[in-house]
Amino acid sequence: MAAKKSNERKLTRFEKARILGARAIQLSMGAKPKVEIGDSLDPIDIAALELEEGVLPLDVKPKN
Repeated sequence: MAAKKSNERKLTRFEKARILGARAIQLSMGAKPKVEIGDSLDPIDIAALELEEGVLPLDVKPKN
C-alpha cells in the first residue's frame, strides 16, 4: 500500500498565527463556523478546529 502524498506545504508558525487570527476576527464579527461547535465558543478555538479539519475558507499564497 502506497503512502498518501500531499501537495500542500506545511504552514510556518507565523502563517498559522496570521490565518487563525484573521478567521477568529471573522467569527467574532458574526461569520458562521464551518465546523460543529463543541464546548468552546472561543473564536480562536473554532478557527483552530477549522484549520485542523481543512475547511478554513482562507488561502496562503507563497511568496516566490
